[in-house]
Amino acid sequence: MKQFIFAAFMLTAFSLTANSTNPVIDADTKTVKTDVSTITWTGKKVTGQHTGTIGIKSGSLDFEGGALVGGDFTIDMTSIVCTDLGEGGAKKLEGHLKSDDFFGVANHPTANLKITSVKAGKEAGNYDIMADITIKGITKAISFSANVGEMGATANVTIDRTDFDVRYGSGSFFDNLGDKTIYDDFELVLDLKY
Repeated sequence: MKQFIFAAFMLTAFSLTANSTNPVIDADTKTVKTDVSTITWTGKKVTGQHTGTIGIKSGSLDFEGGALVGGDFTIDMTSIVCTDLGEGGAKKLEGHLKSDDFFGVANHPTANLKITSVKAGKEAGNYDIMADITIKGITKAISFSANVGEMGATANVTIDRTDFDVRYGSGSFFDNLGDKTIYDDFELVLDLKY
């Protein structure tokens, strides 16, 4: 009997020691794999549209009991790329988008999106999200829906660029632009892996 009690004591002591030297990893925060996650953008104008990508500098999603509760992302505005034009046209558009006419990346090299509230949708993995997004130092609240799985998440986000003082070619601020008008809304498709 004494040997049983001694063995039980030693097992308990070993367990406590093992737990104290190996801290529990917070499995409720999932870090986004920036090298395989993508953000695709689409901007539209009267005569057509352009598409491209933009990089994620860092990001994470927070969970409680397996349910999404928050998240925070930093976007690398210097990584804007146009994918629907040839090299010369793409470089010209990329330069213009990075200029002060649009996103002024020399002074604002990053943008940020921070989830402020989450409501579970009717189907598993679907969420209605409220977030604060900061572009060019201006923060606005936006809402969008997302689908969140075990290995990744997807979302479609529509943003009104004029909320962030990006007014170039906007028919909301300039008259008589005709077919030079660029629509205020641009769309982002997020495909996140973690």
